[in-house]
Amino acid sequence: MSLGMVIALMRSGIFQILTLAAPILLAALTVGLVVAIFQATTSIQEQTLTFVPKIMTILAMLALLSGWMFSSLVDYTVTLFKMIPQMVR
Repeated sequence: MSLGMVIALMRSGIFQILTLAAPILLAALTVGLVVAIFQATTSIQEQTLTFVPKIMTILAMLALLSGWMFSSLVDYTVTLFKMIPQMVR
């Protein structure tokens, strides 16, 4: 296995992780920003007000995107398994 193949495998793995995590993280970031702006304008300093909406958003995004995430991971795993004979050489 050449150095180029190792770098390509690492790059594709990192890209896969970022692709799967980005929608969930962006949704949590957006909800956190909206709640922070709401807290700043109303002077409400309740800590659970930031925690609960983020958790609910993350769970909702996982429920909505779980099928796509699973199929993407399956495709990536199948691609890795198909590359095993090339890695052995």
